[in-house]
Amino acid sequence: MAGNFNPQTAARALARRLAVQAMYRWQLNAAPCEELLLEFAADADMPRADGTYFRALVQQAIDEHAALDAALAPFLARAAAELDPVEHAVLLIAAVELLHRPQIPFRVVIDEAVGLARRFGATDGHKFVNGVLDRAARAWRTNER
Repeated sequence: MAGNFNPQTAARALARRLAVQAMYRWQLNAAPCEELLLEFAADADMPRADGTYFRALVQQAIDEHAALDAALAPFLARAAAELDPVEHAVLLIAAVELLHRPQIPFRVVIDEAVGLARRFGATDGHKFVNGVLDRAARAWRTNER
């Protein structure tokens, strides 16, 4: 795929990464969404990210975190509050995309989430994220199979 570089895809991927980092930060030190968005607006990578998409993901993940955790619960072996904060942040952002962005293929959502979990999470965290999101996608995106 090296010859198929798409700047919009890269900007979205960067927006996802920053959104996961923002949700990680929010879990460790909760702050109002606007404060978090302002903090991340100053990130050195933000000019290359899809800022609108970043803001939408973070806003929805914060506003709906309890509902997203409840939606993820059937696919988790433990309570969301007991999850590793990196894995939880990745799952929240991916859940927003799976549930509210049907135009994004579930395989793209899962691949991006697994990549972020591999990059920032614990050693086998990406395997856990992959398993949870695969089961969630089967349940939530039945028309995509």
